[in-house]
Amino acid sequence: MNATVVRAVNAGFVSADLEIAAPVGREVLVDVKASGLCHTDLTMSKFDLGVPFPAVFGHEVAGVVAEVGPDVVELAVGDHVVGCLVQYCGACVKCLSGKVFQCLHPESTLRAPDEPARLTENGTPVTQAFGLGGFAQQALIHENQLVKVPDEVPFPQAALLGCGVVTGAGAVLNTANVQAGDSIVVIGAGGVGLNAINGALVAGAATIIAVDIAEDKLTKARSFGATHVVNSAAVDPVEAVRQITGNGADAVFDFVGTRAVATQGLEMVAPGGGLYLIGVIDPTAHLDVHQVGLIGSQKRVQGVYMGSTTAKRDIAMYARLYLEGRFELDALLSKEIALDEVNEGYEALHDPNVTRVVITSL
Repeated sequence: MNATVVRAVNAGFVSADLEIAAPVGREVLVDVKASGLCHTDLTMSKFDLGVPFPAVFGHEVAGVVAEVGPDVVELAVGDHVVGCLVQYCGACVKCLSGKVFQCLHPESTLRAPDEPARLTENGTPVTQAFGLGGFAQQALIHENQLVKVPDEVPFPQAALLGCGVVTGAGAVLNTANVQAGDSIVVIGAGGVGLNAINGALVAGAATIIAVDIAEDKLTKARSFGATHVVNSAAVDPVEAVRQITGNGADAVFDFVGTRAVATQGLEMVAPGGGLYLIGVIDPTAHLDVHQVGLIGSQKRVQGVYMGSTTAKRDIAMYARLYLEGRFELDALLSKEIALDEVNEGYEALHDPNVTRVVITSL
């Protein structure tokens, strides 16, 4: 099958002809119909973060079930499915308490080291990043990482549900548990931040403030439902948020991930509120906090992984809300590309007018 492979750290995405195994156990063979480009895949391809190369990336996958392993119970041939990079066993104490995003044995979704690889090139194993490997015509995925969605959801929109949507909206709805009437701040109005605005609307937040340095992104944030926008390149964003809210926001979501932005974010939080860290532009960034001040203000700081999502519940919900016209996905899509245009697709994401790029020609 055709695939896009990264052969070594920072070697770029190149076309390759790979062999894919038949499904065993609870594996599902998916004919990929759409695959989103996420910055996480680009970062992992450029740095040595422990992923063995060569590797197939692509973790926002939508497609049709082509074949199922003998132990699959939730899916059938012909089902439309969305992949999610949250890997979970379903049996550990975290999974049984409903926190599959904190699973203690995510490796259970993969083949054991002594088993034949799912992907090979001329007999040499090829890593399937996150157990998905969606930059390919087909993907072999454990059923725990797949969610059935209605056939009416277009594949490009469906692909976005598995990462950008669950991360952004989930941070608001699951991690922060934003309530009707709350005030929130979204720092970074890119593809994931816009989904946080989507989630805030679903929650019934009264004040939704988008903060960014690009006017084009702020304009789009307003179209998604932001009640206020702040250009942090033109004004002091902390002071602007305080003027809008009076006492700071109940929840501030940092989709950027630098020390300076996180520090500003904490200053925007109202007493008793929370700062939620999602973005990671600078992996070395750290946040200094004054312990007594944090205790006195009762503020909290929390890291967020994949929007604290239970994918089989949340992705199905977002798909339903989309079909009901209550969750914007269409406006996220800016560009559709072919499988051999991944490098060009990532270059396109440098344009502030481009929100999401999705592979649809495979």
